[in-house]
Amino acid sequence: MMKFFRLISILFLMSLLLFACMRSQDGSNSYVSSIQIKGSDTIVNLIQSWAENFVEQNSSFNISVTGGGSGTGFASLINGTCDITMSSREIEKKEKILAKYKNIEPVEFKVGLDGLVVLVNKSNPVIQLTLEQLRDIFMAKITNWKEVGGEDRKIVILSRESNSGTHMFFKERVLRNNNKNAKDEFAVQSLMMPSSQAIYDEVYQNPNALGYVGMGFVNNGVKAISVALNAGSKYIYPTSVNVMNNTYPISRPLYLYTNGKPKDIIKMFIDYALSDVGQKIVLKTDFVPIKKIK
Repeated sequence: MMKFFRLISILFLMSLLLFACMRSQDGSNSYVSSIQIKGSDTIVNLIQSWAENFVEQNSSFNISVTGGGSGTGFASLINGTCDITMSSREIEKKEKILAKYKNIEPVEFKVGLDGLVVLVNKSNPVIQLTLEQLRDIFMAKITNWKEVGGEDRKIVILSRESNSGTHMFFKERVLRNNNKNAKDEFAVQSLMMPSSQAIYDEVYQNPNALGYVGMGFVNNGVKAISVALNAGSKYIYPTSVNVMNNTYPISRPLYLYTNGKPKDIIKMFIDYALSDVGQKIVLKTDFVPIKKIK
């Protein structure tokens, strides 16, 4: 009889453990031990660093981080295939409408700041450009480096693909000058690259190339350009300080989105990202914290 009760007890405990590890499908408070994060390639390295450090401190949890672009991340959140979207732009109106239709409630968390850096090959003598010059280059009104102080070489334009938040932000800020009524687009000869790393790699090996990436992708292998609002303004180099004090002209917030108010491990992860420890990792990965760190 004792063996029977012992067996029943073991089976009961196993059922409790199984229940604790199940993901809720109806919004209940069942425990979640793993999360899926998808979205922006710009901040995938930052989120991966958060995930690795978080799991080191909480070894019973599992976090999967996948890039693909901000648009991909929002599609996954709306379709219920991820728990957190990482994004380098705000959710769009059409995405909000689709989310509401599917009973998804996106909740936004601003977790860092970023400056979009314009990259050229280290051999390129050009060190500074205005926003107007950048606009004309990416719209192919300027097609040769000699037109902006460089050598007599054809400019190779690199851009992120249209599902990228980085693509969208650069288009709105540089090509359209924050004019919501503007319809300007990247030149048809622009090479649409699948990731920020792909842009970096092409600029690294192509002396004629020009592209844009988040600050986390810049190192000594390429050269970042100083940018001015116009010809009469001061040229500002993309640094964390210049992004934080809002003097660098191409800056933006970085976000995480959840479906509804986060709970359990999802809340723990968001809290970790916003903590002093998490914000120190923001700084370490060459982004800008949203608050002063103790």
